[in-house]
Amino acid sequence: MTQPPHDEQTASSRQELHEQVEETRQSLGKTVEALAAETDVRAKAQERAADIRQQAAVKAGQLKARAAEAAHQMQDKLPDSVTDKAARAAEQARSGAARAGHVLQEKAPEPVRQKAAQGARTARDNRTLLLAAGVGAALVWLACRRGKK
Repeated sequence: MTQPPHDEQTASSRQELHEQVEETRQSLGKTVEALAAETDVRAKAQERAADIRQQAAVKAGQLKARAAEAAHQMQDKLPDSVTDKAARAAEQARSGAARAGHVLQEKAPEPVRQKAAQGARTARDNRTLLLAAGVGAALVWLACRRGKK
């Protein structure tokens, strides 16, 4: 028979031996569970993906807020004539889109209608960003136009 390690005492009775075996089993079971958890690559990947999604959502919210603030600042700096033109252009775009939407509803197949509705919802959900992009485009256009004179 093998001798026990020097730091452990041998069991003096059968009951103590059973208790030692049970403790060893529990300890070994915990060790196996810990190792299994560490090697569960799929679970770790899912946790990491969830963390990244959450970080992306937070970052997107921050960027959206910054874009809205930048749009408001640009609007405040623009002369009234530019904002009036932008408002008229936006109204014309809305009415043109409405006319196009009616034609689309009458003549387009169902999958196209669904995609168009999805695009319209996205545009409505991101109005501030679209407005900021429109104002930015107007500013670039004005700067280019003034540069040619």
